[in-house]
Amino acid sequence: MSENNDLQQQLFRHLRQQLPPHISLVDELSELLDISVDSVYRRIRGEKLISMSELKKICERYGISVDQFLHLENETLLFHAPGLNDTTRDFGLYMKRMKEHFAYFSSFQSRQIFYLCKDIPFWYFFLYPEIAAFKIFFWERTVNNNPAFVSSRFSLEEHRFSDCFDLGREVLAIHNTMNSVELWNLESIHSTINQIAYYQDAGIFKNTDDFEQVVTSFSLLLDHLEEQVKTGNKSMPGNAAVAPGFIEFYVNELILGNNTILLRLDDRETAMITYNILSYLSTNEERYVRKTFDTFHNLLKSATLISKTGEKERNKFFNRLREKVQALRNGHI
Repeated sequence: MSENNDLQQQLFRHLRQQLPPHISLVDELSELLDISVDSVYRRIRGEKLISMSELKKICERYGISVDQFLHLENETLLFHAPGLNDTTRDFGLYMKRMKEHFAYFSSFQSRQIFYLCKDIPFWYFFLYPEIAAFKIFFWERTVNNNPAFVSSRFSLEEHRFSDCFDLGREVLAIHNTMNSVELWNLESIHSTINQIAYYQDAGIFKNTDDFEQVVTSFSLLLDHLEEQVKTGNKSMPGNAAVAPGFIEFYVNELILGNNTILLRLDDRETAMITYNILSYLSTNEERYVRKTFDTFHNLLKSATLISKTGEKERNKFFNRLREKVQALRNGHI
């Protein structure tokens, strides 16, 4: 009985750590398990053991693996996969879910995000509407194979995706309140360049002006990003106000890893990796998170910091990115 109580106490301690400070664990569990507040307290104090059905509900809601509480040293982990059971491929729903995730991040007092960038981080495309519209169209047509777009050609007049763009700007605004450490490579922009080049070569742009506007928008994205890296401060285009979040920007020319996001929210840490191009798997499993953080920091050791310092290396990096964009504009990709 005492061993079971100990495991139960570990479970409740873990739940407290995962919830933002302003969220009541007791109220959450009372609603989830459909029991009274007094019954929740009895379980938290160890006076009553939780049932298997209650444990199942808790694990499903909070993405918990029981292995970590049983101290099993196997190599099996539980990952949370938001949207895995969705039967539709609604990009607007994807954007709403992304906004919910970032709203959750913003509920913590201390917020820091670490990003290993195989590709440009998703939210940066919402700095400017033309590149955002192109990326949304690409995701809908080529990734989601949405029947509404598979036979369409891209046109900024017809495909503004204003609702999704507004949601993306909200995500970006929340991201700008978080301190960031980003690790880039010269290859990080290649997937977007190749997508634009392919659409141009395949005649999927409705007219040349749409292509030019998208490339110009992409260049503006890089200009704005360089300005943020130069100052170490995040901001929105056309807004002189500086956002609360800081950015540390590193370049590693030796290794290009997978898109990986690490979060530190107060004293809680989470690791996220991409799957199916747009989707993320996330876990709070301590062994995996710690190992992923260790790998990230090891990569930083062989990287060059170019934010707020390293002017020569910063200019060199962004000039090489612009050369790639210019080659795209000239049809040399």
